[in-house]
Amino acid sequence: MHISITTELLGEHPPLLDIAIPEIADSALTSWVRGGDGLIGFGIYKSYVVKGANRFEQARSWWREQVNALDIHNNVHGTGTGPILFTSFSFDEAEESVLIIPKVVVGQRNGKSWITWIGATPQPALQKAAHKSTPLNLNWSGSNGDVWQDRVARAVDKIKNDNLEKVVLARFITGTTNEEINQRNLLQQLAIEYPSTWVYSNHGLVGATPELLVRLSKSLVTSRILAGTIRKTGDDERDLALAGSLARSSKDLEEHEYAVRSVAEALSPFCTSTNVPETPFVLHLSNVMHLATDVTGVLSDAANPVDIFALVSRLHPSAAVCGTPTEYAKRTIDEIEGISRGRYAGPIGWIDAKGDGELGIALRCGQISNDAHSIRIYAGCGIVAGSDPEREYAESQAKLLPMRSALEKH
Repeated sequence: MHISITTELLGEHPPLLDIAIPEIADSALTSWVRGGDGLIGFGIYKSYVVKGANRFEQARSWWREQVNALDIHNNVHGTGTGPILFTSFSFDEAEESVLIIPKVVVGQRNGKSWITWIGATPQPALQKAAHKSTPLNLNWSGSNGDVWQDRVARAVDKIKNDNLEKVVLARFITGTTNEEINQRNLLQQLAIEYPSTWVYSNHGLVGATPELLVRLSKSLVTSRILAGTIRKTGDDERDLALAGSLARSSKDLEEHEYAVRSVAEALSPFCTSTNVPETPFVLHLSNVMHLATDVTGVLSDAANPVDIFALVSRLHPSAAVCGTPTEYAKRTIDEIEGISRGRYAGPIGWIDAKGDGELGIALRCGQISNDAHSIRIYAGCGIVAGSDPEREYAESQAKLLPMRSALEKH
């Protein structure tokens, strides 16, 4: 039996993150939005959990199976229309990854909007969500700074005395509150404060990432790599000088080069041509600045077309969230880091029925508990031979600020 799924153009509607569907609870939101464009899902038609070394292949097989069971009526066409799979993969293969097909998806790109819904029912009615801001009184705990700095020092020693060039170490803190954490309020606040990031949510994982692991659109592949960070002061003149120092920093340029090289090498077997800029640009966010490079490529016209599942399985984990060489870095993380990352630093985003999509890296994020009264927020830093534990700890504190700030204004 085939289930009907329909995509139609949509007229005027509230901004994506303000849309509500009366009969669907806010807790079942999935989203991938940047600058007002993107996709937002409501409710859960089906969900699936994958884990293990073949989790990307498992996800592809399950998604193909679901698409084949749908009677698709797509009157809009184009990337991101029709059936949509929201994906959130774990960093480590041993942990669970979450796949969600929403009941309803609203999309917007370049002034065009559309709605997709499952079932032989009339088009769902959209309304503007009632926004009620609830300031949260959060108590923070976890991740002793001295302990984490000791881990950084151990990693630096390993880099100086082993075959390791770079390793990314993460930490988390946990906030608890008597009030319920509202996922929609958090998404809206992140979108206001960090408009150049991709604001996302999937099964309680909420964040705003500046890093695009891979976009595939009609055989054009794009990946945005960030590595090398400096904190902003809020003084424009001072920050301009800091941006210049970041662009000249040998430690940060070295870290960035490792990350760019790992992405370019992963993509090259699939592409007839790739474009890797010689020097990075400085990406300005509201609280930090990053060295950034956009790597692009054109997929080869092979007998077996490549989809985004194949690309992400080669790209993850990149040097930006793991290290270089990958296997040495992964073993060092397992040995030194001492935490469960869950879906932090894993690929997150969406995939359509043709295998096109956008997957970012789940950074600047938090995992909301099932009862919505606590959240675990994460930050990580790239450690190289020239890293100073105290400075890396300060950088990690800066990376925790986006979530802390958004929660306080939530």
